[in-house]
Amino acid sequence: MRRSELAGFPEAPTRVGPARLRLELSDRSRETIAGYVFLLPWLVGFLGLVLGPMAASLWLSLTRYDLLSPPVWVGQQNYLNLLSDTRYLQSVRVTLTYVGVAVPLRLVFALLLALVLNRGLRGLDLYRAIFYVPSLLGASVAIAILWRQLFGGEGVLNQFLRLIGWQAPPAWVVDPRFAIFTLVVLAIWEFGSPMIIFLAGLRQIPRELYEAAMVDGAGPLSRFFRITLPLLTPLVLFNLVLQMIGAFQAFTPAYIVSGGQGGPVDSTLFYTLYLYLQAFGSLHMGYGAAMAWILLAIIALVTAAIFASSRRWVFYMEQSR
Repeated sequence: MRRSELAGFPEAPTRVGPARLRLELSDRSRETIAGYVFLLPWLVGFLGLVLGPMAASLWLSLTRYDLLSPPVWVGQQNYLNLLSDTRYLQSVRVTLTYVGVAVPLRLVFALLLALVLNRGLRGLDLYRAIFYVPSLLGASVAIAILWRQLFGGEGVLNQFLRLIGWQAPPAWVVDPRFAIFTLVVLAIWEFGSPMIIFLAGLRQIPRELYEAAMVDGAGPLSRFFRITLPLLTPLVLFNLVLQMIGAFQAFTPAYIVSGGQGGPVDSTLFYTLYLYLQAFGSLHMGYGAAMAWILLAIIALVTAAIFASSRRWVFYMEQSR
């Protein structure tokens, strides 16, 4: 015991001297400064490469600018001109069609393959790596060129169709009825990324749930729709948002397969392709900046709608506890 306690007197509170207080404050200051120093590269990149260009593009969207002369303020005129631009409206229709068809089909195909791979196949790591390759190569120029050759009038697909009896198959990439669907097939082929995510989710579902369902007499379809799919809905939401954003921003396949002009009768005139043609083809940089901001608003609205609707169809295991 302390002497003050033995004497029957309470011990006086310890006081922190000014020198020690200054030392503690200086230690905290050094830690704070060190944190900001480590954060500085990200801040410089964010301000210089993200926030700064975004602010510049927003200002340019309100001007008439061709890279060769100073910007001229036009206010909302670029946005108003978009409403009467028939090619712009066509690009919106083509892009919405592509997103609405390609994204669900890619997710369904990825989920089906994940279910197959989850059945305990030998060499699972090899299959997983092989199936992931299309996601790495799908957006490349080489694959887009290969796809154009594959679906061309004298391509491999048409040669095969002639062998089985179809004497006059269409030239898929130059036929307005089918051109967009060649790009949809290419998008479905890039199924590797969502498949890996679905496969990881399938491996996290407790086996006890399936065993209990089998004891109750549930068949394969019942187990899928009552156990597998509800527990995978968080991953469905994650993949849906990522794939939707990527589909809205698709550019390389449309540019290469369509010859850089939007294909026959603008049937493959994607939004990003028309933005590129206006901004860098015709040097209408202000017009292109306005298109970019509208695309950002569309993606934000669709994403917000998906998250708002997710309350009704996304199931989390914690909700049942």
